Parts: sequence; structure tokens; C-alpha cells
Amino acid sequence: MTSPIAFALDYATLAEARAGAEHVRDAIGMVKVGLELFTHAGPEAAKIDVGLPVFLDLKLHDIPETVERAVARVADLGVRYLTVHAQGGPAMLRRAVARADGRLSIVAVTVLTSFDDADLAAIGASGDVATQAVRLARMAWSEGVRAFVCSPREVKAMRAALGPDATLITPGVRSSAGKDDQKRVASAAQAIKDGADWLVVGRPIRDAADPLEAARAIAREALLAKA
Repeated sequence: MTSPIAFALDYATLAEARAGAEHVRDAIGMVKVGLELFTHAGPEAAKIDVGLPVFLDLKLHDIPETVERAVARVADLGVRYLTVHAQGGPAMLRRAVARADGRLSIVAVTVLTSFDDADLAAIGASGDVATQAVRLARMAWSEGVRAFVCSPREVKAMRAALGPDATLITPGVRSSAGKDDQKRVASAAQAIKDGADWLVVGRPIRDAADPLEAARAIAREALLAKA
């Protein structure tokens, strides 16, 4: 079975990211390129080639025309997934999906894992995190989005709301919950049992004494839960 780990390439340079990905490639199923690497290396970061799909995590959120044009540029890079913020609204999501035209999958980010209920209240959102995540996901689904980012704490509710055809990508995954800026975390096994398809893991692999063994351990835990 293919590893469900999407390894977050949170490195300062493209050379470091490529080396990090190559080192653990046998234990992962996809690489994720985020803002740090993209702002350093630009589109070349999205073309990183270690024989695995690329998940470009830019969390686009702008007027529909701007996002649509950005999606068109990203589609030329050959990535599998591209994130946009679900809070961008129906028109933005609809036009992003249309412009992707099957060349890549648009992924709607629901509620960031750094948020908790108090943070949502501070920005004027009603309800708790799980309610908001499902609300945004349903809206995005109605506009043609079929892949979503949510924390492992909401993945069960998301799966129940969206059904088996949704692709659920969960950051905040740990072999055991650690202390960092992500507030809604869970184990790899729990995330898979609750319905996650992909597990985004960065620091627990990158910063481990033995990154390859750390990746293998998380992959084993996830695959056993899926079996």
C-alpha cells in the first residue's frame, strides 16, 4: 500500500528540500511545497522531482479573477493539488475549479489548525471549529471542489458530511501530540480511522534525529490503521 504521508518540505532552500525529500521518499507518498519554499524558489519549487506527486500549498484567497488566473499558471507546473481558502467564497471556488479543468485538483482549506474556537470568535465567525469547517466544506462542495484540508479533529465530521468521494487532507498529524503552534492535532492512526486520505507531516519528520525512521514509523502506524 502507498504511504499516505504528504511530507511538508518546510526548508529554507530548494537544495535542502530536495535532499530532505530524497532521504525519506521511500516512506512517503507525496511532497508538499508551502509558502516558505515557494517564496524562496518560486515556481521551480513546485517542479521538485523525486518521483512523487506534488501538493502546492499556497492557500490562495483573492478576488475570483485573480485566483482563476493564478490557477491557470499553476496548472502548467504539473502539480497534483493546489490549496485555496474556502473563505474566498462560492465564485472564487467555482472559477478555480473551472480553470483547473482536471489538470490538477483544487483543495479547499477550511479552518487552519492554528485556530481554536476562541480564534474563530475573535474574527466574527459563529459556532465552533467543527461547525465552521463543515459549513465551509459543504459550500465548497457545491461549487465543484472535491478535496479539502481540515484538522484531524474535524475529519470524522467532514467524512460524514461529504461522503466517500471527498479527498480529505489532514495536517496536525503526529506520532504522538507535540507542543507547537498547531492546536488541533491527533495521531496518524486516529486520523486515518476517522477518514483521512492524506496526512501532512513536516516537523516530526524533518526535525527527527533519523528522519527516514520517523517517516517509516508514522507510515506504519497509518497503514496499520487503514488495513
